[in-house]
Amino acid sequence: MTRPLLQSLSLCLSLAVGALAPLPSHAQAAGKAGEEVVLGLSQDRVAITADFDGSEILIFGAVKRETPIPEGPSLQVIVAVSGPQSPVTVRRKAKRLGIWVNTDSVLVDSAPSFYAIATSAPFSEVISDTEDLRYRVSIARAIRSVGAAMNIQGAQDFADAVVRIREDRGLYSLRENTVAVDQQTLFRTAIEMPSDLTEGHYTARILLTRDGKVVSKFETDIDVRKVGLERFLYAMSREKPFLYGLMSLAIAIAAGWGASAAFRLLRNG
Repeated sequence: MTRPLLQSLSLCLSLAVGALAPLPSHAQAAGKAGEEVVLGLSQDRVAITADFDGSEILIFGAVKRETPIPEGPSLQVIVAVSGPQSPVTVRRKAKRLGIWVNTDSVLVDSAPSFYAIATSAPFSEVISDTEDLRYRVSIARAIRSVGAAMNIQGAQDFADAVVRIREDRGLYSLRENTVAVDQQTLFRTAIEMPSDLTEGHYTARILLTRDGKVVSKFETDIDVRKVGLERFLYAMSREKPFLYGLMSLAIAIAAGWGASAAFRLLRNG
């Protein structure tokens, strides 16, 4: 995968410790016990071009304190990046008379198109189950499924299928012990982004925890958009589908004629 410093479409979240002013109001921060996240956003857009093959998000941060570092459990950091939320219809297949057919279907109310979590220690150590339920950090709790029809057995299996399929595609991931924390003040990590990103607003969340409890949270948006030819074709396919179909047909005819002409030249030569 091409590194972000070699790609114009890479995204970098950088920090200037003690020198950055707070981000605009669209970014949310909340702190407790005198500790809060300080983060600077150097670029808030990711450009998807025709040759986009994935990238990385580099995230650097620091902890702002008015008092000395508290005694007791060490500070832990969770970084979670999520893509646009949307409902997903999941269907179960079964074999009937030797043919695989759809039997049951469940609408998962909301699931992020992309979700990656990076932690400074094993997940179960950095956040308690109660706090995970409250902040919906884990992959399973980032997916909302209100319920299924009473006649459907194993309804949770449908939400689990969404997780399994997207994990296999690299869209969902949990990366434990990948956030480096220096002297309980500075932290850094890198999150890989796959090539098949969905357009829209992505959210980056940074949570500081002690003894499994969240003591501070910071949240900001990242805009992911197609640009150039990719954007033109994407917009045309949705706004002018008839013209898009004609253009696709013309390109296919031209490509076929060109291949045929090249083959004749090679055969006669």
